[in-house]
Formats: sequence, C-alpha cells, structure tokens
Amino acid sequence: MASPRAEFAPHMEHYTFVLEDQPYLGYFQYGNEKTPVHTTDRHGFRVTPGPGGLRATVGDDRPEGPARMLAGSSAVFGVGATGDEATITARLWNAHAPRLPWLNLSGQSHNSAQELLLFTLFQHELPPLEDIVLLSGVNNLVLSRLPEEKQGRHGAFFECGPAPEVVPPTEQRVAHATELTLRHLSGWKALADGLGARLTFVLQPLAPWVREKPLPREQALFDELDEVSNFRRFHNDISTMAVGRAYAELLAAGCARLGVPFLDMNVALGAAAAPEDWLFIDRVHSTDLGYDLVARQLADHLDLA
Repeated sequence: MASPRAEFAPHMEHYTFVLEDQPYLGYFQYGNEKTPVHTTDRHGFRVTPGPGGLRATVGDDRPEGPARMLAGSSAVFGVGATGDEATITARLWNAHAPRLPWLNLSGQSHNSAQELLLFTLFQHELPPLEDIVLLSGVNNLVLSRLPEEKQGRHGAFFECGPAPEVVPPTEQRVAHATELTLRHLSGWKALADGLGARLTFVLQPLAPWVREKPLPREQALFDELDEVSNFRRFHNDISTMAVGRAYAELLAAGCARLGVPFLDMNVALGAAAAPEDWLFIDRVHSTDLGYDLVARQLADHLDLA
C-alpha cells in the first residue's frame, strides 16, 4: 500500500534538495538544475515561465524593462508545486497580476537575515523593480526553538545543530521571531526606498494558522511527515490559530511603524478557500491550488493591477 505522500504527491520526490554550500548565504540551490518539477537559472533562482513562452529569472532570461519581485524562502521557491508554471510568481504573471514579469528571489530554508542578504548580493542582477513583495515570517518562528547560544546576533539558521530537548516559552519565541523579522525588514525598506520600489510584507501561510482542522488528505500527509520529523514535538506550541494571530498582530504593528504595508495571508487564504480545497502538501508548503489562491489574494489585496 502506497504511503499518503506517494499516493497524493509523488512529485515531492523531486523536492528532496541537496543544497550547494555558499559563502555568506550558507547554502543555496544549485544553478542550471532541471528536474521534472523545477528549473533554476545559472545562479540557482527558480525560473518563472510567462505568457507566450517568455521566462523571467534573476540571472538569465527576462523581458526588457521593469519587473516585480516576490522574495522569501521555500514557499516562494514553490516547494510542493507540480511544475514551474504552478508557483506563485508564475500564477501572478500568467493570471492574477500580469502587467509586468515576476522574479522569484528565494532560498531554501532561509531565515530573514539570509533573505535580506540574498537580495543585497544579487541586487546588481535585477532590473528596475516596481514592487517587492516579501512573503516570509514562518522560518524565524520555527528557528526560535533553538537556544540562545545558537541564535547569535542575527538569529539562528537551519543546520545550526540538533534540535533541543526543551524549547523556549511560546511568548518568548514569538517575541524573538518578531524582533528579527522587523529588524531585517527595516533593511529591506531602506533598499526598496532607494530603488524606488513599493515594498509589502506578507506573513506566509502555515496550515494550522489558515484553518483549525485540515482536510483528511492533509492530515494523512502531516501524520506521515511527523513519523520521520520532530515538527509536532517541537512546534505544537506555535501551531495554533491563536499564536498565528498574535504573531500577525505584532508584525502588523511593526510594519506600521516602518511604513510598510502588511498582509496576513493566513486570514486572506482562509477566507478565500472553500472547505473542500486541498491547500497544503505539508504544513508550510502548498499544492498548486494553494499557490494559485495565494497569488490571487496577493493581487487582490495589494492592488497589483
């Protein structure tokens, strides 16, 4: 009998990444990769296919002129999508906000410091940007489980070491993740202002923050992953609707102080999805439908005409 993952999402075998060691960033996708589900440019950024056979990438092909950019970590990369055409950037360019090409600036398992650093390291490759949408926030909260000696001055990153037996209290985790996210967002704001781009921060969706009860198919997938990972054990305290809303409130207040528009995608996605819609492959990454709904909500709520 096939496992739920093999039955419902066999394409996920192609998202078992081996990342390349990279100075400054720590690790990143390999360049010029082509698998049945994803394609990267020479630097390792995912390709966004567009209308009429066009492509938009950070380091290779793209139409002349200005563009828009979606930045973040693995959800922005599109882990869970069945192909490049099902990523958020592709759905924006092809359907929901097609006026300009969309660039995908994302790194697997990056925290907010790595996301900001990625932008600064590759800013010289970018065209004029009209909009920068930063879809982020979950990894900082996940990494808040690590002890103080692993956090350093700028926050812990994945591969810092084994998960601890005891994690900090929930309120402490939320406060720490909020401080780091807003600290690095202020750097994004300074860069976006200098480039004349509109910056928006979007709290990315996490399955238990979108709806209280997953679909049976989603629950089967989550249960299978929990058998081989420590997500439930180490993140039960943050995997509640109440924590998601509290985190969003703190981030919204901080964004207001910085003058950065804020959107909680958990609320937007929860309102847009039908009860029977299969949204998540795992708690962090979406299905093709989930990513399409995220793209639609970005276009609708951020006035991306």
